[in-house]
Order: sequence, then C-alpha cells, then structure tokens
Amino acid sequence: MSRKLLIPVLFFLINISMKSQGLEWKTNITDAIILSNEVKKPILILFTATDAPEDLQNEVFKTEDFEKWSRKNVVLLKLDFSETEESTEERDQNIKLKKAFGVQNLPEVYLAKAFVRNDERAFNILGKLPYNFGGVEGWINDSNSVLNRQ
Repeated sequence: MSRKLLIPVLFFLINISMKSQGLEWKTNITDAIILSNEVKKPILILFTATDAPEDLQNEVFKTEDFEKWSRKNVVLLKLDFSETEESTEERDQNIKLKKAFGVQNLPEVYLAKAFVRNDERAFNILGKLPYNFGGVEGWINDSNSVLNRQ
C-alpha cells in the first residue's frame, strides 16, 4: 500500500474507532438508576470482566450503530467483575446484583427498569439479551423486541 493511500485509510480507521468510543457507561448502580428515572429509559446492564470473551464488545458495543441506538433507548451500566480497585461496598453491591439477576457466565446483558423505594433498589427485569454471532443489527433487533414488550 502506498504512503499516499495509507494516511487517509489510517485517519478513517482512527476516526471510526474514536466515534464508537463515545459511549458513557455508568459503573455505579445508584447513578444509573437516577439517570434512568430522569430520562425515563430502561437500564442496559452489562455484567463483564477483563477475561470475558470480547465478541460482544467488538461486534456490538464498539459500533456506531450501537452508539446511536443506545443514546436513544437506554442508560448504559457496566458492572465489571475483574480484580479492581472499587470499594468493598460497591463490589458487594455488584455481587448481590449479579446473584439477583442469576448471571452465570460473563459477559451477560440484561434490560431492566429500576427504582429506589425506602432506600432499597428494586428491579423489573425486561429481558436477557443473549449474544448471537452476526453483529450489531441482529442484536439491536433482539433488544428492540424486548423493549417493545414492556
């Protein structure tokens, strides 16, 4: 590949990569619930870890289509179960949430509505979103089916 062609191709790839990195994933459940109730959108909860397979991340979450869809439809919450520096309280809270949702394997994704009542969090699970090979379009269609049932 000639140098003249290489520079525009690199610029294009970097530009696409940067655009898909513009997502705002909350990492604290309380912050996600507050925002979800303010904007009246359900929460998309990603249970993950650094050693979890990255197919879902690469084929769905790192795409411009997902970014557009998520901004319009959901509040993003990423609960990472890697060895991290998070507080004990936050880690315990995330583990309880993982158990409450019945998460078995990482990554797993759920759509839910949530609210706080008497200082207790309550969730209405709308559905689990499995990852099927095939990319973002099928995943968004599955997500829309779950959202349209509510």
